[in-house]
Amino acid sequence: MKLKFLAIAILMAFFAGSAVAQEGEMTVIDEVIVQVNDDVITLSMLKRETEERIKALMQNGMTEQQARDEVAKRGPELIATLINEKLLLQRGKELDMAGDIEAEVNRRMLQIAQEQGITTIEKLYQAMRESKLDPDDIRRTMHTEMMKQAVLQAEVDRRVYLSLSQAEIDDYFKKHPEKFRKPESVKLSEIYLSTEGKDPSAVNAKALEIIAQARAGSNFGALAAANSERVKNGKRSAPEDQGYVGEFDVPNLREDLVSAIKNVQAGGVTEPIRTSEGYQILRVDTRTPGAATPTFSDNRVREAILMERQQKEREDYLQNLRNEAFIKVSESHRASVEPLLKLKPPVSAKAKDGDKNDEKKNKKN
Repeated sequence: MKLKFLAIAILMAFFAGSAVAQEGEMTVIDEVIVQVNDDVITLSMLKRETEERIKALMQNGMTEQQARDEVAKRGPELIATLINEKLLLQRGKELDMAGDIEAEVNRRMLQIAQEQGITTIEKLYQAMRESKLDPDDIRRTMHTEMMKQAVLQAEVDRRVYLSLSQAEIDDYFKKHPEKFRKPESVKLSEIYLSTEGKDPSAVNAKALEIIAQARAGSNFGALAAANSERVKNGKRSAPEDQGYVGEFDVPNLREDLVSAIKNVQAGGVTEPIRTSEGYQILRVDTRTPGAATPTFSDNRVREAILMERQQKEREDYLQNLRNEAFIKVSESHRASVEPLLKLKPPVSAKAKDGDKNDEKKNKKN
């Protein structure tokens, strides 16, 4: 049973496959390249992550050699990233998040099964194995990514969001009114045609034929019900929803979709939109103009400030985790990795003695 797991494809950029030695290769004993508190990063972990980065770059159009050269240049950065990951996972355990994260992994796996029309998790795992995917590896990857985000959201984002004073919120709203004007919104319907296992030019020709019918007055919902191949919960959805997708603020749409609907009036249909998996035809059901006057919302202002500060606040948080951790980089990587960690230099014994003497003098005084 071969399935195309759309939800899993997103995870594959982080997917950790197992490395197997080929016949005739010399087996190398694994080595620790970084100790992070009571945990370690090994050479095999680094190689695995390196190969996944190479695969991701090749999927974005690089040749294998170009991808290997690019990843090699960023080797120290990759090790620093793995150190940050270890620290976030350790912090998640300290915050007792593991149970909640595991429950969320189970929920996501069940959601994937339902989207594929699969009735049980066991059958989902079987389908994954038939598609050469290891369910245990996927679960570990999901768990890691969710844990990292949960820690950052709880320890950084929540703190920033709740710490803002009313004066800061009011001042930001006054200085950035353009961020709080209601943008133009559109309601969209679609006809989706898959190119999987088909001649793309033939699919494009069919899309053009459907567009011609819609522009000639044929009912778009009926065309969607008859032709759209969008699958939800294991079956074609258009016979029930007539291809209706939903209402969206235009700035939140993908750039290619914004471009496609830019000059399409309400009731109009776009040209075929090429995606990695097929063609989309969009109908603009309605357009609602944006508002000229900004509308105050405490939550929206807090979210806007958070988005502005998030990257620096998260970087500062990771720096604090590194400063408080025991991190020992192997001699072979120390010179290139330690500068990226920006660790505070250790306090010398002489300096500590000086601090103690100062404390004694202060007590006497």
